[in-house]
Amino acid sequence: MDKVRASAAEAVADIPDGASLAVGGFGLSGIPDVLVQALHAQGATGLRVVSNNCGVDGRGLGVLLSATRIARVTGSYVGENKEFARQYLSGELEVELVPQGTLAERLRAGGSGIPAFYTPAGVGTQVARGGLPWRYAADGTVALASPPKETRDFAGRAYVLEHGITTDFALVRAWRGDRHGNLVFRKSAANFNPLAAMAGRVTVAEVEQLVELGELNPDQVHLPGVFVQRIVALTTAQAADKHVEKRTVRA
Repeated sequence: MDKVRASAAEAVADIPDGASLAVGGFGLSGIPDVLVQALHAQGATGLRVVSNNCGVDGRGLGVLLSATRIARVTGSYVGENKEFARQYLSGELEVELVPQGTLAERLRAGGSGIPAFYTPAGVGTQVARGGLPWRYAADGTVALASPPKETRDFAGRAYVLEHGITTDFALVRAWRGDRHGNLVFRKSAANFNPLAAMAGRVTVAEVEQLVELGELNPDQVHLPGVFVQRIVALTTAQAADKHVEKRTVRA
């Protein structure tokens, strides 16, 4: 089945208001920037996003955030996004902070059909006890806090129950992909992209290099096409348009 769409706009056209989205990338590495820009132009609002972080001011998911299109974020890191912090602390944005490894496993579990799992991460903290501020009121008080989670001992060690994550859609970026949706990721851009792709019921992948069937070595495919429903081939300029969150050079 040829899964290639004519444009990013076509690929995200049916994402409705209030949809849940798993979005790949780490910082600004491997983010599906073209799809995010297309979604911004499409106009969907009230989005519930699952991503390691929410981009930066003016880039990545930060574009949707600054346009107040995001209602809820499940992630691990506020990062360098001042608007994210402002919306969260002012009560405009609901935020569920999750330990980074737990977030990765929740996405993988959801994509694998595993409803829940036990992990030692978070035992003895508010992650397990509950009480983490999910949403603040305008006066700075906590309007909604995280609930307590089930804990259980295995072989004398305590573990907390975490639930797998599935979303309505997933937006990811890959280095190479074929028309059937088989994807190859490159270096640090692999962070969270395969996991986000697994979690989405409808996964849209932008690829820097679109290749024909048979060109990908099956042993080098990181994510099989069964997890991907739509492919968008980037132009050379789009593929090269990559930004660095914090550029550090020698004096």
